[in-house]
Amino acid sequence: MKSLLPLVIVLALATAYGFWHKLREGHFKVRRSKAAALDAAMLGSPLGSRVTLVQFSSAFCTPCRTTRALLSQMTADMHDVVHLHIDAEANLDLVNRLNILSTPTTLILNKSGTEVGRAVGAPKRDEVLAAIASVK
Repeated sequence: MKSLLPLVIVLALATAYGFWHKLREGHFKVRRSKAAALDAAMLGSPLGSRVTLVQFSSAFCTPCRTTRALLSQMTADMHDVVHLHIDAEANLDLVNRLNILSTPTTLILNKSGTEVGRAVGAPKRDEVLAAIASVK
């Protein structure tokens, strides 16, 4: 019985971590950023007239490819929303400045380039639409 106790503890901790990670991953969080606004020169492409989705990804990240396809498809029909894809490995200065800790990370910028939301992980279509709609 004593030999099973460590196994039960490890399984309980792993399960708790799994639930915590699942709740945290891929959801947009509203941010009140005090950092300076990003502009087209920093990002290498013009901003959207209302919303800009800036996705940071890496070459070997499978969820990054899924996120890129989802965001590109969704923004194709939106004239006031732009999706920018940035390779995190090639832009380490920007990654460090924006505190990007994992990929994929998607930033939501308003028309002035201020970060108003952030999703770590692959977001769902409904969450992306809600996040875009929340930007005034």
